Parts: sequence; structure tokens; C-alpha cells
Amino acid sequence: MELIDRARVAELAGERLDFRFKAVPAEAWGSTVAEFLADRPALDSLGTPLLTLDDTALDHNLRTMAAWCAQAGVGLAPHGKTSMAPALWQRHLDAGAVAVTLANLPQLRVGRAFGVRRIHLANTLLDPAGLRWISAELAADPAFRFACWADSPRTVALMSEALRGAPAPVDVCVELGAPGGRTGCRTLPEAVEVARAVHAAPGLRLAGVSGYEGPLGPDASPASLAAVTAYLRRLADLHRQLAGDGLLDDADEVWVTAGGSAFFDTVAEELAPLADARTRVVVRAGAYLAHDDGFYRGISPFGRGAGQELRPALHGWSRVLSTPEPGLALLDAGKRDLPADLGLPIPQQVRGGKPLAGAEVTALNDQHGFLRGADVQVGDVVRLGVSHPCTAFDRWNLVPVLDDADAEHPRVVDLVRTFF
Repeated sequence: MELIDRARVAELAGERLDFRFKAVPAEAWGSTVAEFLADRPALDSLGTPLLTLDDTALDHNLRTMAAWCAQAGVGLAPHGKTSMAPALWQRHLDAGAVAVTLANLPQLRVGRAFGVRRIHLANTLLDPAGLRWISAELAADPAFRFACWADSPRTVALMSEALRGAPAPVDVCVELGAPGGRTGCRTLPEAVEVARAVHAAPGLRLAGVSGYEGPLGPDASPASLAAVTAYLRRLADLHRQLAGDGLLDDADEVWVTAGGSAFFDTVAEELAPLADARTRVVVRAGAYLAHDDGFYRGISPFGRGAGQELRPALHGWSRVLSTPEPGLALLDAGKRDLPADLGLPIPQQVRGGKPLAGAEVTALNDQHGFLRGADVQVGDVVRLGVSHPCTAFDRWNLVPVLDDADAEHPRVVDLVRTFF
């Protein structure tokens, strides 16, 4: 069974390029994506500022994560919010992912528009119209599977009321949180109370337990790892209690799910032993595909020895506009183009290969970057590493994919459409 509508994804190649897509030059306007790509245009033909993906790195990261999940005994439902790119979701699924994770109702609509048949909403769905819509989607497509989260009896009551008379039940995972964290029940007794409420509520079906450990570990320090481990053990205890009480007996398949892109190795170590004939343990790492040169490079389990290292696939490209004083160059990429929430862009080289060792981007304005300590001149194009892919893709509705960003003259082999 196909987990995404391949024909709908393929239709994106027929979209006509125009002024809406800042990644392509004006001479491409009027061409379809497929027509533009037919001659494998050169990176040099694109303007700046620009964000690109490296196809060789994407392929490496997909294969690396798939092999690790198989060895660890966990499923992968990558967080689609990272890219909001159905073509990349398809690559995840082709590599063995069991579902796509999304974060809110608008993202869920994109998923269904592209026929995604396994969606895990790592959030609470309370919008009444949205709940009725997803129930209708479930009724219309018997192969569609969906689950969302709940962390209070009131949440359960509101969901059940919204689904009164709806055509199909909605699966719900009880979300366990932790003091100082994000959403989620703060104690096991509270989580059990919510589970009992879901089990008894018309229109809902208890499908498992869920959570997000990220806020408990801002780095990979021993203290962070200890906090994450303790939380995951509580999540495992919650699953055992609900299973022992028979509250999960109605589920077609039980999910135990945690794990963003920072601690999926610890999730597998603590939760994988829970898997059995009815229980699937699932991690939700999504940033692994694009990876980065900043935050995730420092915190990813693969960078800490858990497996073969990932490769950063995202690069910014920015032209030097001005060198107004010694040691300072102004670039044409700013906050509207590249992420800065978890670290500023990292200067790597002048296009063509000259390295920029010791250079630093010290600030971003809306449309300018401040590059210091770099041997560059006006007109040079600088390649930048980025930090935090989740806030890179949302600045671009079309992202060129290069055959090899390290080549002397990279070629464009694809254009990835995003839907934010």
C-alpha cells in the first residue's frame, strides 16, 4: 500500500515558475519545474541570496537513519514540519519510514492533500471543525491511520463533544510531560486519569502513549542525558500500567513514541524493549534529513558516537555587497533568508573553493549579514552553513537541490516545493 500519493507529488514538476519563487532567476519564469531542470542548470545561474540542498548528503542521511532504526528496533515517523515538503516526505517513506509526524491542523491538511496515509499529530487537535474533518477523512479512506495527543480530562471532553455524530473514531495517545517541559501530564496518576477518560469517551480510542523529551535536554551534557533518561523511564512505566489495566486493548496497533532529532538513541535504548506484536516504538526525528552545521551537528546522537555521522545538506549562498571598513563585509542574506534562532550562519568558503577559516557572521539584519574576518571582495559569493533546519525551510517556497555542493560547479537536479 502506498503511504503517499506519488502522482500528486509528481504533479509538482508541472508547476510554472514565476516571481513567487525567489530561488529561480527571471529567465526561468514561464517554464515548468521539469522544463527548467531538463538542462541541469548551474548553481552559478541562480541569484543570491539562496538556500540549497545537497542531494548526496540527503541520500546519505536517509540511508544512515534507516539502517540505524532497523538495528535499534524502532520505527521512524519523521517530523514533516521540518521541511513541509511532500517530495522529501516521499523520500522518508521510500527509505522505510512508517508514518509522517505533523504539528498542527494546517500541516495536517497539507499531508492529506498529498495523500499521506499514516499521520501522527504530535500535538492536541481541539479545533471542532478540524476534528470532524479528520473523522470524515478516516471514514472515507479505510487505509488512513491518524492519531493525536491529549493531556487533560477537559481536552478529552472537548474532543469527544466535537466528534458527537462523527463518522469515525479518532485515535488518541496520552501525552506525558515533565515539570518545566512543554505540554503533557506532569505525573503518572494524571496521565492514567486522562487515559481512562479517553477509553470511556465516545468518538475516541486510546492508541498509546507519547511525549517529547527535547525541552528537558537543551544540550548533550550528562545532566541533560540523565533528565531525558528519567523521563523516558516514566513514559515506559505509563505504557506498562495502561497495558496492564487493559486500557489499550481496543487499539489496532499501540504506539509508544518520543524522540526528536537530539536524543533518539536514548529513546531507543529505554523504549525499544517495549515493542511486541501489538506495540510499535516510534521515534520522530525530522531534522536528520537536512541536518546542519550548527545546533544539530553538536547534539545529534550520531555526532556523539551512536552511529555513522550525518552530513549537512543545507547551505546558504550570499553575495558580498559592501566592504565599508577593514575586516567587515556586508552580505545580501539576512533573517528573511537564513535561520538565526539557534545559531548564526557559518562561513565556509567563497564559491569556487577558497576556504574562509576564521571568518564569522556576527549578526543578521532583515536583509543583510555582517561577515567579519573574511578575505573577500565585493561580488564574491560566500557559502554558509546553517543552524536549525526547522527555521530554514520556512523562508523558501522552492529550494534548489544540487548534485554536489562541494563540486567546483554544482548543478541543480531538483526543486523542492514547500507548503508553510
